[in-house]
Amino acid sequence: MPADTTMKVLVVDDFATMRRIVKNILTQLGYKNIIEADDGSTAVDILKNEKVDMIISDWNMPKMTGLELLKHVRADADMANTPFIMVTAEAQQDNIILAVKAKVSQYIVKPFTAETLGEKIDKIFG
Repeated sequence: MPADTTMKVLVVDDFATMRRIVKNILTQLGYKNIIEADDGSTAVDILKNEKVDMIISDWNMPKMTGLELLKHVRADADMANTPFIMVTAEAQQDNIILAVKAKVSQYIVKPFTAETLGEKIDKIFG
Protein backbone atom coordinates (compact mmCIF):
# COMPACT_ATOMS: atom_id res chain seq x y z
CA MET A 1 0.00 0.00 0.00
CA PRO A 2 1.54 3.37 -0.92
CA ALA A 3 2.17 5.78 1.90
CA ASP A 4 -0.11 8.74 2.45
CA THR A 5 2.44 11.51 1.87
CA THR A 6 0.35 14.05 3.82
CA MET A 7 0.49 11.92 6.95
CA LYS A 8 2.48 13.42 9.84
CA VAL A 9 4.68 10.90 11.67
CA LEU A 10 6.39 11.48 15.03
CA VAL A 11 9.58 9.46 15.56
CA VAL A 12 10.66 9.27 19.21
CA ASP A 13 14.06 7.85 20.18
CA ASP A 14 16.82 9.12 22.47
CA PHE A 15 19.41 7.79 20.01
CA ALA A 16 19.86 10.16 17.05
CA THR A 17 21.19 7.39 14.77
CA MET A 18 18.07 5.31 15.37
CA ARG A 19 15.83 8.31 14.61
CA ARG A 20 17.76 8.82 11.37
CA ILE A 21 17.37 5.14 10.42
CA VAL A 22 13.61 5.20 11.06
CA LYS A 23 13.28 8.51 9.24
CA ASN A 24 15.19 7.14 6.22
CA ILE A 25 12.95 4.06 6.11
CA LEU A 26 9.82 6.22 6.34
CA THR A 27 11.14 8.42 3.53
CA GLN A 28 11.79 5.30 1.40
CA LEU A 29 8.20 4.23 2.14
CA GLY A 30 6.97 7.60 0.86
CA TYR A 31 6.37 9.53 4.09
CA LYS A 32 7.48 13.14 3.80
CA ASN A 33 6.15 14.83 6.95
CA ILE A 34 8.32 13.45 9.76
CA ILE A 35 8.96 15.13 13.12
CA GLU A 36 11.48 13.93 15.69
CA ALA A 37 11.62 13.89 19.48
CA ASP A 38 14.61 12.76 21.55
CA ASP A 39 12.54 11.33 24.41
CA GLY A 40 8.99 10.83 25.63
CA SER A 41 8.73 14.15 27.46
CA THR A 42 9.86 16.06 24.35
CA ALA A 43 7.26 14.08 22.38
CA VAL A 44 4.54 15.14 24.85
CA ASP A 45 5.51 18.79 24.32
CA ILE A 46 5.32 18.35 20.54
CA LEU A 47 1.96 16.57 20.79
CA LYS A 48 0.51 19.53 22.74
CA ASN A 49 1.00 21.71 19.66
CA GLU A 50 0.87 19.33 16.71
CA LYS A 51 -1.60 16.70 15.58
CA VAL A 52 0.24 13.62 14.30
CA ASP A 53 -1.17 10.68 12.34
CA MET A 54 1.23 8.05 13.67
CA ILE A 55 3.83 7.69 16.43
CA ILE A 56 6.87 5.42 16.22
CA SER A 57 8.61 5.30 19.58
CA ASP A 58 11.52 3.55 21.21
CA TRP A 59 10.75 1.85 24.53
CA ASN A 60 13.90 2.54 26.57
CA MET A 61 14.48 6.28 26.93
CA PRO A 62 15.48 8.58 29.79
CA LYS A 63 12.94 10.97 31.38
CA MET A 64 9.91 9.20 29.91
CA THR A 65 9.84 5.70 28.42
CA GLY A 66 7.97 4.70 25.30
CA LEU A 67 5.46 2.83 27.46
CA GLU A 68 4.80 5.96 29.55
CA LEU A 69 4.41 7.96 26.34
CA LEU A 70 1.98 5.34 24.98
CA LYS A 71 -0.10 5.52 28.17
CA HIS A 72 -0.09 9.33 27.98
CA VAL A 73 -1.27 9.25 24.35
CA ARG A 74 -3.99 6.67 25.06
CA ALA A 75 -5.24 8.70 28.07
CA ASP A 76 -5.77 11.80 25.91
CA ALA A 77 -9.17 11.75 24.17
CA ASP A 78 -7.82 13.66 21.15
CA MET A 79 -4.98 11.20 20.59
CA ALA A 80 -6.40 7.96 22.02
CA ASN A 81 -6.75 6.34 18.59
CA THR A 82 -3.47 7.56 17.12
CA PRO A 83 -1.56 4.58 15.69
CA PHE A 84 1.45 3.86 17.91
CA ILE A 85 4.32 1.54 16.94
CA MET A 86 6.66 0.56 19.76
CA VAL A 87 10.26 -0.22 18.81
CA THR A 88 12.44 -2.04 21.31
CA ALA A 89 15.58 -4.10 21.60
CA GLU A 90 13.83 -6.30 24.14
CA ALA A 91 11.60 -9.10 22.91
CA GLN A 92 10.61 -10.11 26.43
CA GLN A 93 7.10 -11.50 26.61
CA ASP A 94 6.34 -9.38 29.71
CA ASN A 95 7.14 -6.16 27.86
CA ILE A 96 5.05 -7.16 24.86
CA ILE A 97 2.12 -7.91 27.20
CA LEU A 98 2.54 -4.52 28.94
CA ALA A 99 2.57 -2.75 25.58
CA VAL A 100 -0.49 -4.66 24.34
CA LYS A 101 -2.37 -3.87 27.58
CA ALA A 102 -1.53 -0.20 27.01
CA LYS A 103 -3.11 -0.55 23.54
CA VAL A 104 0.01 -0.41 21.37
CA SER A 105 -0.89 -0.67 17.66
CA GLN A 106 2.17 -2.67 16.60
CA TYR A 107 5.43 -3.83 18.18
CA ILE A 108 8.81 -4.11 16.45
CA VAL A 109 11.96 -5.69 17.87
CA LYS A 110 15.37 -4.23 16.89
CA PRO A 111 17.14 -4.83 14.65
CA PHE A 112 14.46 -4.60 11.99
CA THR A 113 14.29 -4.02 8.24
CA ALA A 114 12.50 -1.41 6.16
CA GLU A 115 10.24 -4.24 5.01
CA THR A 116 9.25 -5.06 8.61
CA LEU A 117 8.36 -1.45 9.40
CA GLY A 118 6.42 -1.18 6.14
CA GLU A 119 4.47 -4.35 6.97
CA LYS A 120 3.59 -3.08 10.48
CA ILE A 121 2.37 0.24 9.03
CA ASP A 122 0.32 -1.65 6.42
CA LYS A 123 -1.27 -3.73 9.20
CA ILE A 124 -2.40 -0.52 10.90
CA PHE A 125 -3.69 1.30 7.83
CA GLY A 126 -4.38 -1.67 5.54
